Amino acid sequence: MSAHPTTPPAALTPAWWTSAVVYQIYPRSFQDSDGDGVGDLRGVLRRIDHLAALGVDVVWFSPMYRSPQDDNGYDISDYQDIDPLFGTLDDLDEVVEALHARGIRVVMDLVVNHTSDEHPWFVESRSSIDSPKRDWYWWRPARAGFAPGEPAAEPTNWESFFSGSTWELDPGSGEYYLHLFSRKQPDLNWENPQVREAVYAMMRWWLDRGIDGFRMDVINLISKATGSDGSLPDGAVVRGRFGDAGPFTMNGPRLHEFLQEMHREVFHGRRDGLLLVGETPGATVEDGVLLTDPARAELDMVFTFEHMGLDHGPGGRFDRRPLDLRDLKATMARWQRGLESTGWNSLYWENHDQPRIVSRFGDDGAHRRDSATALATLLHLHRGTPYVYQGEELGMTNAHFAALSSYRDIESLNFADSAQGQGLLDEQQLVEALAFGSRDNARTPMQWDATAHAGFTTGEPWLQVNPNHVEVNAASERADAASVFHHYRRLIALRHDDPVVRFGDFRMLLPDDPDVYAFTRSLEGTTLVVACNVSGSPRSASIDELAAASELVLGNLPGEPAIHGGVVTLRPWEAVVLRVRGPID
Repeated sequence: MSAHPTTPPAALTPAWWTSAVVYQIYPRSFQDSDGDGVGDLRGVLRRIDHLAALGVDVVWFSPMYRSPQDDNGYDISDYQDIDPLFGTLDDLDEVVEALHARGIRVVMDLVVNHTSDEHPWFVESRSSIDSPKRDWYWWRPARAGFAPGEPAAEPTNWESFFSGSTWELDPGSGEYYLHLFSRKQPDLNWENPQVREAVYAMMRWWLDRGIDGFRMDVINLISKATGSDGSLPDGAVVRGRFGDAGPFTMNGPRLHEFLQEMHREVFHGRRDGLLLVGETPGATVEDGVLLTDPARAELDMVFTFEHMGLDHGPGGRFDRRPLDLRDLKATMARWQRGLESTGWNSLYWENHDQPRIVSRFGDDGAHRRDSATALATLLHLHRGTPYVYQGEELGMTNAHFAALSSYRDIESLNFADSAQGQGLLDEQQLVEALAFGSRDNARTPMQWDATAHAGFTTGEPWLQVNPNHVEVNAASERADAASVFHHYRRLIALRHDDPVVRFGDFRMLLPDDPDVYAFTRSLEGTTLVVACNVSGSPRSASIDELAAASELVLGNLPGEPAIHGGVVTLRPWEAVVLRVRGPID
């Protein structure tokens, strides 16, 4: 694949992905080709022109491997085959070839903290206490003094990410296995070198097929903190009866050792053309520096979660509290500063696990278009590699489902069952909680046009289509030069063409302003000022850098910004990128 024709400053020798933009496809919801209501690889082939028109450099596919689909493919039963829901390996090869022909690289999801309980490895592991693969997973007897199956007999008190205990009793052996997520997603035991060797062999197999890298699902959970005798400790009880597993499962003591070994065993000798990004819940800036330092040979970038929790109350993702923009600025600036000299940031608002950003931090009503483009500008002008989740480039909104029966996401359903069982929320409160936080908000089918089922399928979609597809869809967006889609195209082109966007230093401005998000990007005497009004009312801000003459590089609203004597007045949800000419004091 050829690089974009911009020459970086001579002092920099950046990797290709510093100028790249990644597009995430959630295959189940992207495009159905056979009328069964589920997106598939032949459907992706039909929509490659859309990706090329947008201008993205990489496509990241969420899992398409064989799977019982308990967690929509993140429970894998065969790492080296495609689930018939999505097609065949031959179909994938055709998709990869078609994307490569457009100069678009392909990244696969790597889910190796856990497998499906239907994976042959686990089937063999649970077959007998004496199985050669018994130690490929985390098996433990009941807590001392308890019989298997008794209340509180689980080996630890850890709470699953998907509610309930992290331990599931196997009646056949009387022992419990660990699953940080669904009970059908047992955790692999990375302490066992045979497990690691099997994973590395699988990764090499995919690279040999022409894949250009991996997005590594919850990769910082692969090392658990055990005692010298292999024991796992209880966690602090924050609420309810379960304890917090995070201190013993996130960023564990052998994480860096495992990643460096992976690098040696899988990527050595073919590193330059690949993209390696890790999903790292609970990682701090300090963790991010270690994980992305090129000299350490671990990852290229990580997905941080700090900014994604700023609108969560004590109850987690289903407990909404208003976003304070000052908190967002502080978090984003801390990561920008922390990785500015070593490492690299990934930039994202949305993915298959996060609600739609225009409904979350923006205004999906009267200001849908303007808030979507303002938030896009804000994100893409930071230093790092931007990620665009399917439909984000259209300004797709949350589903706003009005009934619990509309949801399909296992995390949402488990939360609803648990909350109802404990009498914590009534049905209306649950609907409101899921309407804000459910992962299904990002998983409604892609909105291609205004026809039935949004042009996604000729059958009955696996998850109902957002009714607003009549107004919000790719066909209408691509036909409108002022649309969200075309603004994303301009943002992507700007990153390709302007070294300041790619490499410039970052400096936050107005950290205490509750409505205006402003910062500078500077490189070799050139400065860009980015100012975004993150509110539905006009706002003015004094920005010293704008006292010098400036030119508009990009704006999301028509006309020139109002700037007088260093004070910029921004219309509701207006975002501007200005190049400053002349010296800055």
